[in-house]
Amino acid sequence: MTTQLIAAPPATGHRWRWIALAVILTAEVMDLLDVLVTNLAGPAIRADLGGSPTVIQWIGAGYTLAMAVGLVTGGRLGDLYGRRRMFLVGVLGFTAASAACALAGSPGTLIAARVAQGLLGALLLPQGLGLIKEMFPPEQLAAAFGAFGPVMGISAVGGPILAGWLVDADLGGTGWRAIFLINVPLGLLAALGAARFLPASRPGHATRLDLPGVVLLSVAVFLLVHPLVQGRELGWPAWSFAMLAGAVVVLAVFARYEQRRQRAGRDPLVAPALFRRRAFTGGLVAGLAFFTALAGFSLVFSLYLQLGLGWSPLRAGLAGVPQALGMVAAFVLAGAGLAQRLGRRLIHLGLGVVLAGVAGMLLTLTVAGADVTPWRMTPALLAVGFGMGLVMAPFFDIVLSGVEEAETGSASGTLTAVQQLGGALGVALLGTVFFDGLTESVSHAVRVTLLAELGLLLVTVAGAFLLPRRAREGAGGGH
Repeated sequence: MTTQLIAAPPATGHRWRWIALAVILTAEVMDLLDVLVTNLAGPAIRADLGGSPTVIQWIGAGYTLAMAVGLVTGGRLGDLYGRRRMFLVGVLGFTAASAACALAGSPGTLIAARVAQGLLGALLLPQGLGLIKEMFPPEQLAAAFGAFGPVMGISAVGGPILAGWLVDADLGGTGWRAIFLINVPLGLLAALGAARFLPASRPGHATRLDLPGVVLLSVAVFLLVHPLVQGRELGWPAWSFAMLAGAVVVLAVFARYEQRRQRAGRDPLVAPALFRRRAFTGGLVAGLAFFTALAGFSLVFSLYLQLGLGWSPLRAGLAGVPQALGMVAAFVLAGAGLAQRLGRRLIHLGLGVVLAGVAGMLLTLTVAGADVTPWRMTPALLAVGFGMGLVMAPFFDIVLSGVEEAETGSASGTLTAVQQLGGALGVALLGTVFFDGLTESVSHAVRVTLLAELGLLLVTVAGAFLLPRRAREGAGGGH
């Protein structure tokens, strides 16, 4: 989500605020499930639709890449045209795109529908934070935001199991298509609830859209991700390196344009002053490396179990439950006061636990080989999930403590976009490392990928030293 400037809520709050919160949570669950389930269903989708291994990468990267670009402007569209209106457009569009995914007859059609899902999700999700702050009186805000943890936790645990069961069950011959079809009733229910229960008011301070900035940023991230996904399959031709170099050039043009736009008194897409703050820049580096590692681990773990060990989607989904449970446990522990007491030290503690978990997974798979069982992987997966939860719980608030209050909206939107960009890079980068290693053997592929994972985590450790020692009192970010 993104943080936005809004009017203070009335003392009594919106009449239907708790039902409206359930509507917003439904939209959040739809987004989370669409990130989780496609990693698990990727091999089944490719087996049905055909195409190269990069199809699996693009199914995930296309969604998160589109969302990363769209999130920066999604919140401002709510400011300009009203949050309920943009929520309705987003949820109905997301539902239609989900139906298009389910009906896709070729890899290209599916990837295009996934990109549409990401763009519409980027329009939908940022409205939630502003609506909650608008509907709830100050004394109930903590309880409202506290509902996200359990709901997201249940979804993280149950989502992969549900996806695995749907693919294996092949209900009515739908196979993997059922994982997208379930969004249709959910989306229609959320749309009906939004039309009936969300408030129609909108904030008084709207900012103009920076459309040239959106175009430049979109071109830059495409130039970065496309060669990482396609380059390996085509033997790393010269154009792949030219595109990577072009991404750097376009990012430089984007930075110069944003500075000129701000000097001209217009609203930039990303406030240039943020990048002069060491804490925020360190947070971007650490966040990009961490979320790349997180997304990459999820994809490669699922691919290894299904393509390497021949496990069914349901068995693979069940095998990942310890990681999800570990993450939920960490969020509960951090929310009980640990994050406030330890501050930045909790991030480093969590990274240490993740490093130990990934190293343990590397050792387990090396020793057990093809004889590995879910139980033998459980300790390492618990550690990975628990450590990741410890890192994520305080991360956004601590990074945002390094910026001025007036910059919080832009900084929060940028951080959330970087989280999604990390998801796309994780699928592109670690997926490429894995598939490249398959030319030798599956065991070699997973070992090399886990070593790359360890490298990304070490970058995160270094970047985290630039963060403030603890979150500012009352700081709030979007995540």
